[in-house]
Amino acid sequence: MSTVYDCTLPDSRESGLAAAANAVRAGGLVVLPTDTVYGIGADAFDANAVGALLAAKGRGRDMPVPVLVGSWSTVDGLVMSVPQQARALIEAFWPGGLSLVLPQAPSLSWDLGDTRGTVNLRMPLHPVALDLLREVGPMAVSSANRTGHPPAANAAEARDQLGDSVQVYLDAGPSGEPVASTIVDLTQSAPRVLREGAVSLAELSEVLGVELEADR
Repeated sequence: MSTVYDCTLPDSRESGLAAAANAVRAGGLVVLPTDTVYGIGADAFDANAVGALLAAKGRGRDMPVPVLVGSWSTVDGLVMSVPQQARALIEAFWPGGLSLVLPQAPSLSWDLGDTRGTVNLRMPLHPVALDLLREVGPMAVSSANRTGHPPAANAAEARDQLGDSVQVYLDAGPSGEPVASTIVDLTQSAPRVLREGAVSLAELSEVLGVELEADR
């Protein structure tokens, strides 16, 4: 059975965050608000939990799960190195709607899907998400919807699609305009914009000092 917590009420928010943290530590799934759309999340270091997340979405390993973090400094322990371009983008746009693809640290024992040695990282600009991430550490988080269906803009839409596969739903009201994050690949010598979303090409180009174009 899943439980929904109204995070617009202080007492319910506190109870919900505690329940969500316990669920994540126990290998369960939670739905949480982010600054883009609602997400379904699990402990990034629990392969079984990540597998359950993919199953709940009806998604294959060929579409690996991004990782959300609760602070800038967390990134240093997750990647092989943080290039200067990544640091500049983090300082400019985190927390916010920018995802960075970087080579993962080879020592990490996690399984996010077929990542080919990379990890997609983001720090969301949402207080409920940040509180949970700072409590439990990095989480594998994907949009809270069944594959092929629209992303959930509120907890009710997420529950309609995911049901009791999720233990805890954190309801913080509507997510607002469902704009996806911008994804920048920094695994090669030159940055590549894999998807333009919340952060524009012009904003990225200004920070990096190079003219960027989105992949076609």
